[in-house]
Amino acid sequence: MALSISAPPTSSSLLPASLQVGRWSSSAARSARTVAFSLRRPVLVARVASGGNAPSSSVDEVVTELDAVASFSEIVPDTVVFDDFEKFAPTAATVSSSLLLGIAGLPDTKFKSAIDTALADGECNTMEKPEDRMSCFLTKALANVGAEMAHLVPGRVSTEIDARLAYDTQGIIQRVHELLKLYNDHDVLSERLLFKIPATWQGIEASRLLESEGIQTHLTFVYSFAQAAAAAQAGASVVQIFVGRVRDWARTHSGDPEIDEALKKGEDAGLALVKKVYAYIHKNGYKTKLMAAAIRNKQDVFSLLGIDYIIAPLKILQSLEESVTDTDVKYGYVPRLTPALGKTYNFTEEELVRWDQLSLAAAMGPAAEELLASGLDGYVNQARRVEELFGKIWPPPNAYIGNVSVVRAKSVGQAGGSRQSSDDEVSM
Repeated sequence: MALSISAPPTSSSLLPASLQVGRWSSSAARSARTVAFSLRRPVLVARVASGGNAPSSSVDEVVTELDAVASFSEIVPDTVVFDDFEKFAPTAATVSSSLLLGIAGLPDTKFKSAIDTALADGECNTMEKPEDRMSCFLTKALANVGAEMAHLVPGRVSTEIDARLAYDTQGIIQRVHELLKLYNDHDVLSERLLFKIPATWQGIEASRLLESEGIQTHLTFVYSFAQAAAAAQAGASVVQIFVGRVRDWARTHSGDPEIDEALKKGEDAGLALVKKVYAYIHKNGYKTKLMAAAIRNKQDVFSLLGIDYIIAPLKILQSLEESVTDTDVKYGYVPRLTPALGKTYNFTEEELVRWDQLSLAAAMGPAAEELLASGLDGYVNQARRVEELFGKIWPPPNAYIGNVSVVRAKSVGQAGGSRQSSDDEVSM
């Protein structure tokens, strides 16, 4: 069955305009495959009168847990794509190497056509080195698919920057500019775009320079306070912290000063990092929005209420959706993170410095170093898998390369491609 996407319903205009706005339903989730979106649900209230003649003000507010938590933070379902978009009209999307691999396994769709068009691109096909040609195809494919998404959703489209450029500031900037030009060729405005960059020092510096141009950036693979603080100082639009990954590391390792300090206080290392960064951002009045990812359970969600964005797996969202509750504070539905935290949190003088490359390197402990390296390896592997796939299916079927028509039976959809779900693939 061909993938079809319906236009967002008019009711979506009632949702707040934010970094990513979307809607989620368990029925749609059952056919999930690979596009990312987020949701900001209006609280759906069932009012039950306590008596037949009771005044209208005497009611109990009965809601699902998902409705309750969504009134405090924007809830982001973790990286999903739908085989049947008619069941769900997404309002924002993320484009990544992982998404391209997912599209490769789908039947004929406009997204597959976007990849075929990239593989037939004349500029890419004139490149002599195969590695340059495949990299060009990857960039064009990301922009083509992203442009299709941008024309179908009212929200923003986030585009992953090649992790192989993670330690190359100018390379990151050049790639972002290339993508911007490609998006502009598709009539997609820059304010509709966000660029996802690894939080190395070079990535943070690229974010600073890009933000100074008015280009919005999203720094990922943040596992330490120093990374987050440097990113906020750089003016990054979004900083993403992986709560569960920090916790997982703390359970099996020792010797990281930042994590050891949290554990001595009896705190969860991942949640403590989010709290500290949230306080720092609000203490200094930075524009950066904070996103928590790698959520492991419902209690994580409750502990993070008040943060800008919470990325949660579908199984957790389904559990929240199926649990009926009420909004009484005794059930814990109060913000755990508020701007006032910036006034009360105690920072050391060392933590309030102006971060540079040397101070960042000195402050990053073994947890951040190991987790950053692991995350980058995963993204690099995804990009290489896409390029390997492109090498096998290039040229696309019935493509015109220059003035020559190339007929080929094997297409992107037939070539196939599997997608691995991961909690460091985030919807933005």
